[in-house]
Amino acid sequence: MRRYIATRLIYGFITLFIIATATFFLMKQLPGSPFDMEKLDQLSDQAREQMFEKYGLNDPLIVQYGKYMANLSRGDFGTSFYYKGRSVNNIIAERIGPSALLGIQAIILGITLGLSLGIVSALRHNTIWDYIMMIIAVLGISIPNFVFAALMQYYFGVKWGLLPVAYWNDYSNSIMPSLALAAGVVAVIARFMRTEMMEVVQQDFMVTAEAKGISGLDIVLKHAIRNALIPVITILGPLTINIITGSLVIESIFAVPGLGSLFVESIKVNDYSTVMGVTIFYSFLFVTSVLIVDILYGLVDPRIRLSEEKE
Repeated sequence: MRRYIATRLIYGFITLFIIATATFFLMKQLPGSPFDMEKLDQLSDQAREQMFEKYGLNDPLIVQYGKYMANLSRGDFGTSFYYKGRSVNNIIAERIGPSALLGIQAIILGITLGLSLGIVSALRHNTIWDYIMMIIAVLGISIPNFVFAALMQYYFGVKWGLLPVAYWNDYSNSIMPSLALAAGVVAVIARFMRTEMMEVVQQDFMVTAEAKGISGLDIVLKHAIRNALIPVITILGPLTINIITGSLVIESIFAVPGLGSLFVESIKVNDYSTVMGVTIFYSFLFVTSVLIVDILYGLVDPRIRLSEEKE
């Protein structure tokens, strides 16, 4: 198991290195500079040149890359060009709270509700419960989360007045954004779980377990669900990144002061260091989620890690 985890860590490190390098050079190809913002138009050419010199933007590109990667190796994302005098690390630390709350709630809700709907649908195949689940799954996949968010704002916020429409004042402001992010996760997991459960319950070992007199609940919990979870676990990584990237739009719609809105704002003003810092931070979260999924996959199905260790 240690070798299995170590291999995944190495892959993750290489992935982050490639992402950091690609992000750096792509940002440098964007037109304009961080000092082309409207509020800095009054800068003289001399003052602008001093700003370039201060932040090392006049250095050769390879020198800038070397300095950036050296700072990145120490966990330093650099200084923001837009938020003067503030490090990107501090800005991310300040904005991570709302994003983390939305992401955790969406993942927990999506997994819990999705698995429950998928299991019930498979065990009640061709019944009203199965049809209801399929409708929910189709709607969850078909409707983009920003459309779902707008509908909730209108009905729950404006028409019925049950929840605040936007902004970030207390916990109630996190409910609708979390539901919008979780909608697609619920639908995808429910469909996968339904399909896998229906396949597992027809296997010979399920018939054998039933013939041995094992109760129906034990068969479902100890045999059916565990075997059906293996393919479902593999999609948790992509679903997690879907929630992360989905938050870029959702946070803007609900005016949530999180990383998603920070990323959008930074792109608008060409804040290189903040854009790169948030991108790499998002990438780290994604790589970490994939690593966790791989570990869970190895725990649920030991054949995966054993086959790799033999290689």
